Amino acid sequence: MNSLPRTIPEYLDQLRRALAGADPAMIQDALYDAEEYLRSELAENPGRSEAEVIASVASSYGAPDEVADIYRDTEATVQTALRAPAPPRRTSAVGRFFGVVADPRTYASLFYMVLALATGIFYFTWVVAGFSTTLGLSVTIVGIPLLILFFGSVRVLSLVEGRIVEVMLGERMPRRPLYTVRGRSIWRRIGDMFTDPRTWSTMLYMLLMLPLGIVYFTLATTLLAVGLGFVLAPIVSWTGLDAAWMDRHDVMVVGFDGYVLEGWALLPMLLGGVLLVFATLHLARAIGRGHGLLAKHLLVKTAQHS
Repeated sequence: MNSLPRTIPEYLDQLRRALAGADPAMIQDALYDAEEYLRSELAENPGRSEAEVIASVASSYGAPDEVADIYRDTEATVQTALRAPAPPRRTSAVGRFFGVVADPRTYASLFYMVLALATGIFYFTWVVAGFSTTLGLSVTIVGIPLLILFFGSVRVLSLVEGRIVEVMLGERMPRRPLYTVRGRSIWRRIGDMFTDPRTWSTMLYMLLMLPLGIVYFTLATTLLAVGLGFVLAPIVSWTGLDAAWMDRHDVMVVGFDGYVLEGWALLPMLLGGVLLVFATLHLARAIGRGHGLLAKHLLVKTAQHS
């Protein structure tokens, strides 16, 4: 068992080791919460040494090992909440294929694919314009502060994107800013921000969001439009609505190369449309899982160093 730490960095280091192997997003949250609490206690007790405050905190907030156990238990609850209610279990391939319609995460992933175009344009523009502008101005007096603010904004945007990913895709992401050792000088902490690989991987993620957003949006809208069109076209024809439409607009609704599909000839189109719609839902679910893992890899700091 570890001896009781005497300084805040020692406490956080023990907490980090106790959480080894846990979700990186949870570790980031735990370190940030612990440091905030310890420093607030230290500020409220100016007449006591850091070691005395930590010893007192250990009996209320908990020793690092105890806090780690609490976070692990809480994380199990969080993971359960993040998982969408499981649809009825289906053993047949047909049941699993059509059962995707009962998974709420499917529709959240589909909405994320559509939303990704807007967020991708914003992230790409922010990184390209912000970085190039502030880097170009770095030779001036105001350039360095602007560059620091830009890197800070990238970290804030990573938290925003993390919340979107967690809510829509179900991947656990940090709820707290990135933990940094506050005992260092301001220049050392600024240097850490520039040299932290996670800063650059976050910018890479934001650049990737534009092409990914275009692909996601195109797949979601095109496949759904074609699939729903194939489903609705036979129904329109069978109900006679196409005739009324053609009388008014002189446009053939269902047909190919001048040949009008009628009666049972429309059934393969209907079945194909149904299969395409459900295949699109499966694709959206798979893209949601894959993108969640990509966001976790590029936006979350996997290794913490003192």
